[in-house]
Amino acid sequence: MPQQQFSLAHLTVLGCPPPEMVYIAARAGYSFVSIRPIYMGLQGEPNYALADNPPMMRATKRALEVTGMKVHDIELARIYDDMHTSRYLPALEVAAELGARAVLSSIWTPQTDYAIEKFGELCDYAKPFGLTVDLECVPIASVRTLSESVNVLRKAKRSNAGLMIDTHHFHRAKDSPHDLAKLPREWFHFAQICDAVGEIPSDPSEMTRILREERLYLGEGGIDVASILKKLPDMVYSIEIPHLARAKEMGYAEHAFRCLETAKSYLGLKDRPMRAAAHA
Repeated sequence: MPQQQFSLAHLTVLGCPPPEMVYIAARAGYSFVSIRPIYMGLQGEPNYALADNPPMMRATKRALEVTGMKVHDIELARIYDDMHTSRYLPALEVAAELGARAVLSSIWTPQTDYAIEKFGELCDYAKPFGLTVDLECVPIASVRTLSESVNVLRKAKRSNAGLMIDTHHFHRAKDSPHDLAKLPREWFHFAQICDAVGEIPSDPSEMTRILREERLYLGEGGIDVASILKKLPDMVYSIEIPHLARAKEMGYAEHAFRCLETAKSYLGLKDRPMRAAAHA
C-alpha cells in the first residue's frame, strides 16, 4: 500500500503567505500544500492573489524548488450570483504554473440551474490546465449536503468535476458515510480532514466561527472521521484545522506540525508519541 500523503491547507496557517507556508509544511513533513491564491475579500483575510503579486509568486516558486514541496490544490473558486467565471482564469494559470492538480469550489447561490451552469463553465476553464474542479458542500453555503453536491455533479456532466469531502462539513450536514460508497470512485481526488466539537451549533454565526477559527486535531473532538474516510478511496488528505488561539500561543509552525502528527496517530500511521502532546 502506498504511503499516505498529506497536504497543509492554507486555512490552517492563514496568517502565513504562500512562501512561508511552503517552508513550514516542508519542515513539518507534509508532501503538499493547498494554497489560497483566490482573494475573497473576507474580513481579516490576507490577500495572497499570486497572479497580482509577481514578487510573492517568485518567492513561492523558489520555496517549492528549494524544499521539493508540491502544490496539490488551490482555493476557493466560489460560485455566486452575477459572477463571471472567467475571473478565475488568472488563478487557474497560477495553479498550472505551480503544478497544482485541483481547484476547490463551493456554491453560494440558491439558483440551482445557474449554479450548475457556472460550475460547468469553471470546469471547462480548468480542463485545458489539467485541473479538476472539486465541489465541497459547506453548511453555511447554498449547497450544504452531499446529495445537493451530487446533484450538481450529475447535472453538470464534466469529466474533470470532482467531489471533495471535508469531514467537518460532512458531519455538520448530518450526512451518512454509507452514502459515499455508492458514488463513482473517479469523483474523489482529495479530502479535507479535521475534527471538531461533536455538538452541531444551531446558530450559523457559531457554526462559522468554529469552521474558521476553532477546529480540532483528529481524535480530539466528536466527529467520527475514521468512518467517513473508510468509505473513500485512497487519496491525499489535506489537513484543514484552523485554530486561532493555538496558532497564537504556539506559532503556525508548531501548530502545523501537531496537525500532522495527531492525524498520523489517529490514522494509525505512527507508533512513537507526538512531540509535546497537544493540549486544549
